[in-house]
Amino acid sequence: MDNRPPIDGAFDLESYFPQAYQELKRMAFAQLRSEREGHTLNATGLVHEVYLKLARQEQQQFESKGHFFHVAALAMRRILVSYARQKKSEKRGGDQVRLTLENQEVAHLTTYEDILHLNDALTRYHSLSERGAKIIEFWFFGGFKQAEIAKILEISEVTVRREWRLARNWLSIQLKDLTP
Repeated sequence: MDNRPPIDGAFDLESYFPQAYQELKRMAFAQLRSEREGHTLNATGLVHEVYLKLARQEQQQFESKGHFFHVAALAMRRILVSYARQKKSEKRGGDQVRLTLENQEVAHLTTYEDILHLNDALTRYHSLSERGAKIIEFWFFGGFKQAEIAKILEISEVTVRREWRLARNWLSIQLKDLTP
C-alpha cells in the first residue's frame, strides 16, 4: 500500500518536510543505490542537503505535493550534478556511477562526466518540452515510476510513456554527440 500523502493542497516546507521525509529518503536511496561502495554521499545526507537547499529558497510555499516533489527532485539533481562536478575536478575519468536512459529496469555504468552531459542535455531539452524534462527529472533524479509521475503531473500514463520515449530518444542522440 502506498503511504504517500495525496498529491494536492498547498503547504509550506516546515509543515510538510517531516511527513515527506521517508519518501524523500526513498528517492535518495533509489538515486544513490548504483553508486560505488564507500560513496561519501548517502541517502540521509542527500535528503538533508535537499532540505537545506529548499530552506534557503525565498519561496517555501508549495502549490501541491507534486510541486513539492518536483522541486525536491530538482534539488537532488542540482546536488548530484554539483557532486559530479566536484568529483570530476578531483579525478579525471575516475569512479563510475549508473545512468539509465535505455530501459527503465536496467542501468549501465557511466562516469561523473556523463552525468554532467545528461544535465546539460536535460537543460536544453527543457526548452523543447518542459513536461518531458519534468518526467525525466522525476524518473531519473526522483526515482518515481511512470504511474507515480502521471499522478503527480495529473496526466495519463500513456502521455507519460509517450513523453518518456521522446525525451529518452532525444537525450540519447544528444549524449552520443557529447561523449568522445
